[in-house]
Amino acid sequence: MHSTVICPGSFDPVTLGHIDVITRASRMFDRVIVGVFVNGEKHPVFSIEERIDFLNRTVGDLSNVKVIGCDGLLAQCAKDLGASAVVRGLRAVSDFEYEFQMALTNRKLNPELDTVFLASDASYTYLSSSIVKNVAYHGGDISNFVPACIHDEIFNRLRH
Repeated sequence: MHSTVICPGSFDPVTLGHIDVITRASRMFDRVIVGVFVNGEKHPVFSIEERIDFLNRTVGDLSNVKVIGCDGLLAQCAKDLGASAVVRGLRAVSDFEYEFQMALTNRKLNPELDTVFLASDASYTYLSSSIVKNVAYHGGDISNFVPACIHDEIFNRLRH
């Protein structure tokens, strides 16, 4: 059986926590699609093209990972791509309630779609794109938060 999963997110910007989840998913599943989603509730700093480029540069060496842009409902996108599951990282218990609600909603919209939760690596439990943006905006060191190959571009865009 060949398994295709989707790792969705806004990735604005991509963090080492995101890369950890994607890398671990690539070892568990045959094919991982990283879906860079447009979220109408968020106002991204980076364009969808930039976010796709950042991800391609950081996970491009993973042969079973493909990065694409997505718009619309995750449940429908997963169906269109032939994904049988959504992979989501959980940083803390506080993430679970929202993620569980989304998993149930996606399952209602697409009964063939399951959600797999991966516990975050302990070293990334505090990390989010919002924290990266805030630290960089104030000129702080984000080198432990984002991949080195895209650090300068992210820092230079975000710093005040």
